[in-house]
Amino acid sequence: MNTQGERVSEFIENFVTLGGSFLGEPFHLLPFQKEIINDIYKTDDEGKRQHRLYLLGLARKQGKSQLASALAIYHLIADDADKSPLVVCAAGSRDQARLVFQEVSRCIKASPDLSEVCQVYRNEIKCDLNNGVLKVLSADHGINQGLNPTFVVIDEYHIHKNRELFDALTLGSATRNQPLTLVISTAGFDLESPLGELYRLGRKVESGEIEDPSFGFTWFGPNDHEKYDHSDPQVWERFNPAFFHFMNQAEMESAFNRTHESAFIRYRLNGWTAVDNAWLQAGVFDALATDRKLQDGDRVVLGVDAAWQNDSSAIVACSVDQPHHLEILGLWEKPDTAGGHSMGWRTPIHELKDTILEACERFKVVEIACDPWRLEETLANLAAMGLPIVEFSTNSVQRMTQATQLAYDKINDGEISHTGDPALIRHFNNAVLREDPKRGSRLTKERKGSSKKIDAAVAAIIALHRATFYQEADAPPEAQLLVL
Repeated sequence: MNTQGERVSEFIENFVTLGGSFLGEPFHLLPFQKEIINDIYKTDDEGKRQHRLYLLGLARKQGKSQLASALAIYHLIADDADKSPLVVCAAGSRDQARLVFQEVSRCIKASPDLSEVCQVYRNEIKCDLNNGVLKVLSADHGINQGLNPTFVVIDEYHIHKNRELFDALTLGSATRNQPLTLVISTAGFDLESPLGELYRLGRKVESGEIEDPSFGFTWFGPNDHEKYDHSDPQVWERFNPAFFHFMNQAEMESAFNRTHESAFIRYRLNGWTAVDNAWLQAGVFDALATDRKLQDGDRVVLGVDAAWQNDSSAIVACSVDQPHHLEILGLWEKPDTAGGHSMGWRTPIHELKDTILEACERFKVVEIACDPWRLEETLANLAAMGLPIVEFSTNSVQRMTQATQLAYDKINDGEISHTGDPALIRHFNNAVLREDPKRGSRLTKERKGSSKKIDAAVAAIIALHRATFYQEADAPPEAQLLVL
């Protein structure tokens, strides 16, 4: 492999020092860091850099900012690909952007050789050798469209809400000979975000689905749909290449004990989660999709989570026979329309009732578990028809905690299946676990009034929980049946 990496590594180890706990010590690159550098600086047959854009995914405490700072210094002082280099340190917020800038400043001031050729100012650094300039920019302080950078480092791209800064900096480099943009970040929780877009492209390039030599990709973290135990120290070591160097097991154990699961997965294992404090790891529920369909006459439990207005309602069937299988029978969602035209939208109760009746004709419905709020009359009418209506209040912390934990265990153990319905997957991936010291852990939306619905997931959890009472018997224990 042809690469400029050896030259870059040599510069770093000769002139750059470490910060933090290793303040002032020489930057002796770890093997994985040298491999990254060699890959970033791959060259073609003409000796020019192959990559124009590179995405590097690393968990926290893996030396991301120090490596980015070292590369920024190299491009400011020693890279000869373009004359009058312009290096830009960018991030979603000014504070984040200045972290790299401050590290660059510290390294230059600490080195007699570097400080002799560079002048450090408040918001920029100038190199006397080549008229090079290093600037700091952030998305929250406006975008300068007139820049023509040779090297851009974008730190913690998962914070960026849009692509404006990214596009302005990458498109502005068009006239440069060998421009390079390095994006360094931990995982996010939205694969539709700017970082998620780059990540998905990286996986496609990595798999060979897309051929794009100009785009480089290295991601230390779980593969898509990979199952792993986030509490396993061997997993910690696997996804943290600087384990035992910039961190230790005791530090990880402390982080594991005091950090919410989704935050630990994102920040410490560099794994994607569906939302910021997601209930499930990204892709875990998706991977349980099969071609299986519920058949006429199957024994099922129906889970019903209905809203009166301005939300969504769902009916989900769960097979009694194992492995339990989930299937949406009905879903009514408030339309997402501009201008508030959907305000006052209500669940069509007559359609919900008809869907239940149709399910009872098709399947052997052993139980219909419903949250009764605002549905008392409808459920009473169904019960009067002889249908097995069971009250299941989603406001019951004890009951929902048990049901939620059961679903969590069975999903992560791969003991259920579903049809792959995009709506069901979306609702499960939208679900957030709220830890309330007074009310216990409960499943909810990411925030009040959010358009990201979870009702199909709640209905599925109810149905699954109640289905476990019918493993062998035709009816659950008497105490479990609460007919309205």
